[in-house]
Amino acid sequence: MINLYKSGGNISSVNRASVSRNSPFVRRMAGAALAVVVEKLNDFAPENLAEKWDNVGLLIEPYTKRNINKILLTNDLTENVLDEALALSSDMIISYHPPIFAPLKRITQKSWKERIVSICLENKIALYSPHTSWDSVTNGVNDWLAASLPLASAQPVIENLSNPSFGAGRICVIRGELTLGAAVDRIKAYTKLKDLKLAIAVNRNIESPIRTFAVCAGSGTNVLKGVKADLYITGEMFHHDILDANHQNIHVILLNHSNSERGYLPIFRQILLSMLKKYQGIQIDVSEQDIDPLQTY
Repeated sequence: MINLYKSGGNISSVNRASVSRNSPFVRRMAGAALAVVVEKLNDFAPENLAEKWDNVGLLIEPYTKRNINKILLTNDLTENVLDEALALSSDMIISYHPPIFAPLKRITQKSWKERIVSICLENKIALYSPHTSWDSVTNGVNDWLAASLPLASAQPVIENLSNPSFGAGRICVIRGELTLGAAVDRIKAYTKLKDLKLAIAVNRNIESPIRTFAVCAGSGTNVLKGVKADLYITGEMFHHDILDANHQNIHVILLNHSNSERGYLPIFRQILLSMLKKYQGIQIDVSEQDIDPLQTY
């Protein structure tokens, strides 16, 4: 097969929109139908588990039907990630955060989100977003984050009404003994982050014992507020809520929003490969261009 895209390269906005995905060299017969992939995604994390305010599911469905052979997993669908998807000849992008959230009144080239929709449609790339359905489900994002520390038990902070084992956040009990300093080291190693932000509780220190902790991938302000634990682990929280937690003898660790989620993508890659194992020739990549927008210098 002739590869019309240069692997790992950066395709300009002019070139990427002009390359035709209808070429017989690009068309593939293996893989699974888009409807099958969506069904498998829903088997893992039903869309009705998502928060009511969320926008999950199949967000872009190209008019021309074709099998899905190459899937790109990303936390955020930016223009750099879309360039990567084109370079990989991806048929489908699974973006944890929904790039289409606020309603779009037009599809032009004036804003980056409109360009993403336009280019996906032109290149027949399907787009699916699971977001808070992945947060809620067993073996989802919050369970991944909770496993950063040794667990004796874990349960949702806010239980799903139809299934108590699903829900927002996780409240956890430590297995064995652990200090705050050791917890910090474990979380950095687990998430592969060089640094994180730590707010130590008033009248406590880095050697304080940790017996319970609560996690919420992404923004933990609303989910963690009022939860009794020795430690909160999340991506971000409001300043005054951090102060309140510290004055209630709760330490707070912040990883940055998407850094508290992104490490789950390689885990889900294996889950999805297993679910699609009966279909020949499916390739699933984890984006290398997807990074947290906040960097430490």
